[in-house]
Amino acid sequence: MQTAMKVRHRILIKKESIRSVAKDTGLSRNTIRKYCRDDEPPKYKRSAPNFSSRLKGFEEHLIEWFEHDLKRPKREHRTAQKLYEQLVIEGYLGSYSPVCRFIKKLKTQQLSLTDAFIPLVFKAGDAMQFDWSLEIVMIDGVETKIKVAHFRLSHSRKPFIVAYPRETQEMLLDAYVQALDFYQGVPNRVLIDNPKTMVVKIGKGKERDFHPRFLALMNHYLIEPVACTPASGWEKGQVENQVNVIRKQLFMPQLNVDDLASLNVHLLACSHQLGKKKHPQYKDQTIDEVFKQEQPSLNALGKPFDGYVEKTVRVSSTCLVQYDTNQYSVPCEYAKQRISLRVYAYKLVMVVNQQVIAEHQRSFNKHRYWFEPWHYVPLLKQKPGALRNGAPFEHWDLPKSIITLKNTYLKRMNGDRDFVMLLQLIQDHDMETIAMACQLAIDAKTTQLSAVINLLHRLTETESEVTIDVIQYPTLKTPPQANCQRYNQLLTSQEVAL
Repeated sequence: MQTAMKVRHRILIKKESIRSVAKDTGLSRNTIRKYCRDDEPPKYKRSAPNFSSRLKGFEEHLIEWFEHDLKRPKREHRTAQKLYEQLVIEGYLGSYSPVCRFIKKLKTQQLSLTDAFIPLVFKAGDAMQFDWSLEIVMIDGVETKIKVAHFRLSHSRKPFIVAYPRETQEMLLDAYVQALDFYQGVPNRVLIDNPKTMVVKIGKGKERDFHPRFLALMNHYLIEPVACTPASGWEKGQVENQVNVIRKQLFMPQLNVDDLASLNVHLLACSHQLGKKKHPQYKDQTIDEVFKQEQPSLNALGKPFDGYVEKTVRVSSTCLVQYDTNQYSVPCEYAKQRISLRVYAYKLVMVVNQQVIAEHQRSFNKHRYWFEPWHYVPLLKQKPGALRNGAPFEHWDLPKSIITLKNTYLKRMNGDRDFVMLLQLIQDHDMETIAMACQLAIDAKTTQLSAVINLLHRLTETESEVTIDVIQYPTLKTPPQANCQRYNQLLTSQEVAL
């Protein structure tokens, strides 16, 4: 363009000849005449048709694969390089560049008004955005899929992330409780997707039938849930963008942790660290500084929500409750009865008449048994033989002195009953006292149950001090005198009687 401007200036303004300009510039006279006729430089026009590309005949495959990828999650879309490699398997002999240009053309054709967005503005304390993401990490050397809950305050952009084994109802409730505790306040609204754990039915427009348990959470904290229009992630675009950013910053390369708890400690530290970044709207402040200004606008937190999902289950004849393929024990008096099971994110609580009867740490393995031996001790009174091979007692962690007596008793005839009686004593006294009595018996080189009970009484009985009121104690007015003749008188009277 600069050359054309100089040529036009020399000929049209300075009135130089075409011949002299062509000689100086090395341009042909026809090119110079074209410059003078039009203020735009001449464009090259292909005189012969383009040669046939080797991609011809494979376009249908690329179109089919591209349309198939559009129906899958964005994270699973294949790149042009992957499509090229698959095309080579189909017999394509050309280079990568034509494939790349063709895929770019297909992507351009997909662009529409839905790819243009309107910037959103949120007032302080008005809204929070929430979304789940699927990540893959190494936990204790095993590649594991986890679900990460993402929260973001819409005004201050303060993020919070926490990981869970699954995306179930109780995990969702626990994530909200932790997030609001992290923010130490409650926003007016929360912008969410439409998963079954939160939305039971999608109506017209913004009409939704929310899950009763999720609605109880919202009612507890007085938050208004706002479900986005399906396939309209831009309505909560901040957290959607956060998912991609966090994945690249924290989960690439792949994290390697010992357990989920240590991973969440790391993610909590990252949540604090991300707050030190510059705010995207208020460039002169960090996210934490804007969050500090937003906190007074948040509603009071109050007591935390009891985030469990409750269901009715039946206790088996072996005093076990099944949940998620695993078996958990309950006290034997509830065998063959129906009880309430409260499922938390990381624990299970068994309840009868609003009273907790058992509690177990939740297991995410498959087909495992979790016993509490004390749940079965009352049964041993009628079934003492089960002490030897009973599964609940196989790995029972008891004090060393009690284990010593157990091994001794089980070698005797009817020793099972003696040890069962000792276990009954543990229920009436504390474990430490019984262990001390057993150790004293062992030190005295006796293992008899009667000796253990005697030592137990010595340890538990309190000595009462006898106090005598000296003032009120009766005194003798005439002290007694020794008279040995009285004994002889008794003997004489006895002889007379005979």
